[in-house]
Amino acid sequence: MKIVVCVKQVPDTTEVRIDPIKGTLIREGVPSILNPDDRSALEEALKIKDNNANTHITVLTMGPPSAEAVLRECFGMGADEAILLTDRVFGGSDTWATANVISAAIKKIGDYDIIFAGRQAIDGDTAQVGPQIAEKLGVTQVTYVQKLEVGEEELTIQRALEDGYEVIKAKTPILLTAIKELNEPRHMTLHKLVDAFREKTITTWTNEDLNISADKIGLKSSPTNVKKTFTPEVKSKGTMIQGDEVKAAAQLVKILKEEHLL
Repeated sequence: MKIVVCVKQVPDTTEVRIDPIKGTLIREGVPSILNPDDRSALEEALKIKDNNANTHITVLTMGPPSAEAVLRECFGMGADEAILLTDRVFGGSDTWATANVISAAIKKIGDYDIIFAGRQAIDGDTAQVGPQIAEKLGVTQVTYVQKLEVGEEELTIQRALEDGYEVIKAKTPILLTAIKELNEPRHMTLHKLVDAFREKTITTWTNEDLNISADKIGLKSSPTNVKKTFTPEVKSKGTMIQGDEVKAAAQLVKILKEEHLL
């Protein structure tokens, strides 16, 4: 089985701050990490490989040269091949333009059975890129995957809903977007991490390799415009109720009644 996993290098949102004057993210000094949902997507691909030695996993990311770091991490977890899509003309791409680049790269890869992607990236939270890739490739897609069983002829997929889940049976080729409930991602192993830097080679593709029209990539060709970015003001401080549980509960009820919430 041939699997492509789409991953992204994102800023650690626990460290992100916003410039109060410019309204833009302050990225200087903010560490970059492998997007959490993408880590779950890779783990599911690795689980399939654990049960099928003939499985080949290619990880794919679009970003600056520094995004090599997350690809090395993917090697350390067990990926077989890594491709970095990097070019100044890709800079500023929104989800639509990003999907154009990634889908073009997957077409260039050619043969695949499953494409995994995270549900969404923590720096944008749009959950749009995975489904857009599927649409551009013309393949079946199932989003919010929380459980997966791979059979000989079809996949059995449990898809999370707000009030439960649904079970879907589908055939490959297919694109699946993973949520954190799908699995518990493994850690890198020491020998694979050493191989990631000593033995593994990252393939780099620019737009010369993909030959995408200029009106489909980059900031100027992206139809999405961010009007404003800001940090919400704190309205009021919370109230801490401490002490004996029974007395604390009674005090909470009293406060809620005074606020006409009960």
